[in-house]
Amino acid sequence: MNLRGKIDFAEFTDTGRVREHNEDAIGSTPDIGLMVLADGMGGYNAGEVASGIAVQIVTELATIGASREESDEIDPHSGLMRQSIVLRDAVYRANKIIFQTAQSQTHCEGMGTTIVACMFCDNKVSIAHVGDSRAYRLRGGELEQISMDHSLLQELVDRGFYSEEEAQRSTNRNYVTRALGVEPTVEVEVHEHDVLPDDFFLLCSDGLSDMVEDDDIHLTISTFNASLEVVGQQLVDLANDHGGRDNISVMLAKVNEPFPAKKGFLAKIAKWFRS
Repeated sequence: MNLRGKIDFAEFTDTGRVREHNEDAIGSTPDIGLMVLADGMGGYNAGEVASGIAVQIVTELATIGASREESDEIDPHSGLMRQSIVLRDAVYRANKIIFQTAQSQTHCEGMGTTIVACMFCDNKVSIAHVGDSRAYRLRGGELEQISMDHSLLQELVDRGFYSEEEAQRSTNRNYVTRALGVEPTVEVEVHEHDVLPDDFFLLCSDGLSDMVEDDDIHLTISTFNASLEVVGQQLVDLANDHGGRDNISVMLAKVNEPFPAKKGFLAKIAKWFRS
């Protein structure tokens, strides 16, 4: 199913005001509703290597998987849609390759990356993430973070040591508890959400979320929602205006109309002819 026209996409990445080079990586395949964002970490250019591998592997494997799987099938073990399994397994594979590269290449030792990826299908979106790169949804005037940070700060919030308001002001935001490439295996968090026309989705690295408060992200999307290009550039500019201490990456999706998957006997016949 081709999603062009049904969903609009835009993407932006910026080095920021402080860093010498950009260790974020982004990639999208609008036809299958895929967006992938990774925020690399490590010495020299190693973070750039890790994030680049993550985006390349997840994009390649998710694209292959989307062409082979029936989108309306449900995995009997996890209860997830097949597209969610495809996305999750692509992130697992990226972790393995990044870890092996870090072990075999001395200049890549210690590298890793966060990742957040989403894929739209059958009036739903699958979101897979590791680390503190985020996914937000704006619906009906309400902005909601729909991914949970894998960070020390979030764990302290969950245990009651910090309130959400105190966490927003904390200077210790960047200690992630999960990342790709650090260990041979990683736990990938996967969620599915229903999608409605006029929904906005935002993926971002912490270069945005650490610099710009959620209320200002909400206001920016609500004010400039007629153009994703303007929204994205305004968000990058805000992060830079507030210090730009990290690389800034922003990916946006605006849902224009429903996108149900083909089902039933005719869809099965079409699949037979494609085989």
